[in-house]
Order: sequence, then C-alpha cells, then structure tokens
Amino acid sequence: MKALLPLLVLFAVSSVAFSEDMTPPPSTAPKVVLHVLGVAQDAGYPQINCYEPRCLPIWARPELASGASMLALVIDGSRFHLFDAAPTLPRRLYQFWIETGLTLSDLEGVWLTHAHMGHYAGLLHFGKEAASTHAVSVHAMPRMAAFLAQNGPWSQLVSAQNIVVHQLTANTPVLIGAAKVTPWLVPHRDEFSETVGYLIEGPNRRALYLPDIDKWQKWDQDLVAILKTVDIALLDATFFSGDELPGRDINLIPHPTVLESMALLKSLPRSVRSRVVFTHMNHTNPLLDPSSKETQSVLALGFRVARIGNRFDL
Repeated sequence: MKALLPLLVLFAVSSVAFSEDMTPPPSTAPKVVLHVLGVAQDAGYPQINCYEPRCLPIWARPELASGASMLALVIDGSRFHLFDAAPTLPRRLYQFWIETGLTLSDLEGVWLTHAHMGHYAGLLHFGKEAASTHAVSVHAMPRMAAFLAQNGPWSQLVSAQNIVVHQLTANTPVLIGAAKVTPWLVPHRDEFSETVGYLIEGPNRRALYLPDIDKWQKWDQDLVAILKTVDIALLDATFFSGDELPGRDINLIPHPTVLESMALLKSLPRSVRSRVVFTHMNHTNPLLDPSSKETQSVLALGFRVARIGNRFDL
C-alpha cells in the first residue's frame, strides 16, 4: 500500500491542477464555466464491497474518492446549474463551495440525463429530511419526468414542491442566461426513462456531456462529425477494455470501451482528439489512476481524462 501512496498524491494534485488551457476570445458576455464534480460510474469509486488493492487506499483516504459523473455550470460566478445529481451530492457541493463560494441557494436548475442510480439519486438530498429545498427546477425528458412524479420517494419531492420538474424536448434548446442547453437522445438501457446527452453552449465555446451510451454505432449521429463542431466532449469511458468484469457478460453492459472510442477517433487530427475528455469510469477502469500505463497511453494519443476540479471556460 505504501508503494501506492505517491500515485494517490499525484491523483490528488492532478485533480486540482488540470483545467482547460485555451483562452476564450474577449467577450463582454457573462463568464460561463463548466466544473467537473465527479468522474466515476454510477456506483462511485471505490464501489461497495471492493477490498482489492485499487480500492483499499481510497477507502483510507476518502478525499481521493469520486462520486458518479456530474458537472456544474457556473454563470457569471453567481449562480449555477447541475448536470446530473449523484448520490454523493453533499460531499461534491462542499468541495464546490470551497472552490467557488456557491451554495445550494445559488442553484438554479438540475439537468438529468437518465434514471440510473448515479445520475438522479442525489435529488433525495433536496427532500424534507435534508435540505428541504423550495421549487428547484429539475429539467428532464418526458419519461424521466413521469418517473419522478409517479414513483416514491421522488414523487414526494414533487408534491412537496421541493423540486419543480420541467419537461424537455429532444433537440430543442433551452436558454439559461448566457448559456444554452440542448438534449440529445442516445441509445442506452432505458428501463425507466430516456437517456440524453447535453450540448452546453456558452458565449464562446460548446461542450458535449455524454456520460452514458450503449455503442457509438447505435447512435443516429456521427461522433466524428460532432467532435468537429464542439470544443469539449465529456464522453462515456465506463470501461477501458472488455476484460474488466470477469464472470460477467460485457455484452449486457454495452458501453463503448475507451479502446473502441480511441480506435474510432484515431484518424482525427490531434487538435480534434484533444477535445475528448473521458469520464464516467467504473471502479475497475485503470484511467482512475493518473499514473497508470493506460492513462499515459490515452494522453500520449492526445485524448484527455476527466478529474474532479477540471474547469472549462465556455
């Protein structure tokens, strides 16, 4: 375990130090900044019942852990929107407060991608047993909105007006001050809701947040073409390869592996490949360790890996 500590220190440092390094053109518009609050798959890192070498040091040092994939969009430094609401929301908002000074009272809206545990379970903290918020806007597609309204305990958040659910329409943009958000439907295991990714547009740049998809080939859009139109693409990196879950059929969990995504995009210029930021990593994914050979191979090819604390000016 002692041998792992230098790697973990590097993890902590890189989580804070990594940020978007391109300076946006001068603008008088309000500043819009995208913050990375979580980078793990739904169950977080480390996951329940993981007592293997990759998890034990993280249990001992929870500041190195990560909750599920989640973003915050800060507008003009005074208000923010969340993209997904992970179960670890309290911890992540604490760190976000340390970095920005913003609190739950500055939250203007939550944008949900779908009804899998890591993406909406954090809404529970808005209920009367916790923050007891009033009329927080939650943006969701029709099936997701119906799921919240018709199933407890989420329905209590709706009836008590802790949250107010606003239905989205695919491919229809919604203005939020100096930013614009557009939901894009993507194929995924839609047991309870649709699944969307979000195009998030600021005054100067465009970001794609797409933490969950089955396979790129199943999507009705061309990822290669899309990457040429955005500046940042936070993409599904649940598994690095298909060898991470021995004893389980990887075809039943059909995320594109990082190896598959890189193979699809390898012919793009390095300047375009650098727009890809891999996120939503399962606790088996070696990319969670910034010192792993897998991480170094991804960076060497010009791609990037999301870390908590990353910031992207839009």
